[in-house]
Amino acid sequence: MRSRREFLNTSMVLGASALIPNLFWQCEHSEALIIGHGDFKYKIDPQWGVLNASKTPVKDCHEMVQTKNGDLYLLTNHTQNNILVYTLDGKLKKSWGTQFPGAHGLTLFDENGTEVLWITDYERNQIFKTSLDGEILMTIDAPQDIDTYKDKKNFKPTETAIAPDGSIYIADGYGAQWITHFDSKGHLVNFFGGYGTGKDQFQNAHGICLDQRFGKTPTLLITAREQQAVKRFSLEGTHLNTISLPGANICRPVIHNDNCYFSVLKSSGVGNEDSGFVLIMNENDEVVSCPGATFTNTPNGEKQYHQSLRVFKYPHDVCIDKDENVYVPQWNSGNTYPIKLERV
Repeated sequence: MRSRREFLNTSMVLGASALIPNLFWQCEHSEALIIGHGDFKYKIDPQWGVLNASKTPVKDCHEMVQTKNGDLYLLTNHTQNNILVYTLDGKLKKSWGTQFPGAHGLTLFDENGTEVLWITDYERNQIFKTSLDGEILMTIDAPQDIDTYKDKKNFKPTETAIAPDGSIYIADGYGAQWITHFDSKGHLVNFFGGYGTGKDQFQNAHGICLDQRFGKTPTLLITAREQQAVKRFSLEGTHLNTISLPGANICRPVIHNDNCYFSVLKSSGVGNEDSGFVLIMNENDEVVSCPGATFTNTPNGEKQYHQSLRVFKYPHDVCIDKDENVYVPQWNSGNTYPIKLERV
């Protein structure tokens, strides 16, 4: 009979072999909880980044990015401090921002050696390009060339992706579901998608990123959260393929090295609404780990992903550092700070 450790260290690839439900354990010499599968296992550090809420409060912690110097930028819609800047050890370095009540999407872009941030605000119906210190460098409003957006309240952007030439792709995840493409100066170039059930349409076009892996022609990965899928498009807006993830209401895709990471806001088939987890796909679009979750096989042969361990409460994004640790901001979680998953 195999030892417990031998059993739990068995490498698995979801989609190629069965996943053991509730795969977690207490380390032999600590109280740290380990979650994940195969080569992607993590120790939970719930105390990382916890601050004095009376001085540095958060509301919904929506997204996080890491700059070249290692700092971690967290976006929250608390207007006392929209941006918290952490050092890697979880200490607060600085904070700024009081003007983004609907702060939702945070994208980092290296612009000829200078890093800038792109912030979407669905309450202000705008997108803002800022410096790392919060200076607003550009504002994009609801594009009046599109009839739907003549009433700017229909434009509720949730995420941006920036192409190498500086052009901007915006996902209108809480509005009319169009993906709008602007040039680097903020002029509308194209739009595609829209609300619907077609292969090139969306129900909650929540997140978007540029996929430049493996030297291939860059493409866009766009999540259709309510459809529990991520859709791949050309930069011109042609639908290429759809990756279905039944049970998983995924947030934005985050590319790190060869893999694609997601926070799953919530999952189907469980009793609690705050039933999210983290999901990791390899370069072949196969799920290789889902920390905090497992799957069941459905009668039609699909795998249905669902939370199996209540580690997370509405996880909304992931940020992966150079040591492969994962930071998980959470929405509607009782004003909690991000959870760190330390790679083991």
